[in-house]
Amino acid sequence: MRILTSVLTVSAVASVMFAMDDTALIKKAKDAGLEAIPSDTKVLMKKIDPKGEMTKERIELGKMLYFEPRLSKSSLISCNTCHNLSIGGVDGISAAIGHKWTANPHNLNSPTVYNAVLNKAQFWDGRSPHLADQAQGPIQAGPEMAAPKELAVERITSMPEYVAMFDKAYGKGTKITFEKIADTIAIFEKTLVTPSPFDAYLNGNKKALTKEQKEGMATFIDKGCASCHNSMAVGGSMQPFEVTAKYKFAKGDFKGDKNGMVKAPTLRNVTETAPYFHNGQVWDLKTAIKEMGSVQLGLNISDTDADKIETFLTSLTGKKPVIIYPMLPPSTAKTPVPLAD
Repeated sequence: MRILTSVLTVSAVASVMFAMDDTALIKKAKDAGLEAIPSDTKVLMKKIDPKGEMTKERIELGKMLYFEPRLSKSSLISCNTCHNLSIGGVDGISAAIGHKWTANPHNLNSPTVYNAVLNKAQFWDGRSPHLADQAQGPIQAGPEMAAPKELAVERITSMPEYVAMFDKAYGKGTKITFEKIADTIAIFEKTLVTPSPFDAYLNGNKKALTKEQKEGMATFIDKGCASCHNSMAVGGSMQPFEVTAKYKFAKGDFKGDKNGMVKAPTLRNVTETAPYFHNGQVWDLKTAIKEMGSVQLGLNISDTDADKIETFLTSLTGKKPVIIYPMLPPSTAKTPVPLAD
């Protein structure tokens, strides 16, 4: 009986210690600036849709426009071409390919669209403050979709089904402008939030992470990774680059914004978004972790610690929303034809 009592006592003490360790780790994460996606949908909506713009009609229309290749000059390229929702919201190549098979002239990689609404800045140089502004850029950019504003509007307004959908989403007689098209795409993109085991853990579910993932989280924080990869996006803000050493995989002429700041990418779903860095020159996540230690933190991160951090990063792989590929309206006699020039 005494032996049983002793075993139960030790077990209870170990359980309390483990609970205290979890409590301390969650506090450590929050003190480091890490923030969970709220489990309460209403709280999340206040974060991503403070103006209440996300009606089901606008979301469905935005999804169709997101997959709409006729928004490109060639009628071949859609938002989903470079931000493919079936493969992590990226295109899986180093430098984005656009109109006339043109590679990005600065050798820039397509960042994931999943959780982009949580970013504090859009584009690698942070030039857009939010998704609606960002959505205007690729449609017009020569190396991307290459469609002038007027062409994009003419294509959409030439199809009665789209006109009817805009009326339903925004009110009868709504004027379809280029800005309205981009705004609607952004409304759909706001739905692409992927809560993960990491969020469940920070929200109080102490069993959501494995022991190894928790150890990796502690290492991630202790090494200083959370100094740039923090907040709800686990990244997404403008940060100085090459703080302590030169980036040894340099390619292209990209130097960041006017102050040399570069957007730290979100680490959510990072195991699915290779290749890594702004120029997509690193295909192995462990290599990327070690390079960041050198370039940003002045650390020689050991293989053991890199493995631990990589294990933590697996906890950021989230649940994707179900996306059913939309059937798009047929072109009409008024729809401008594809242009290859």
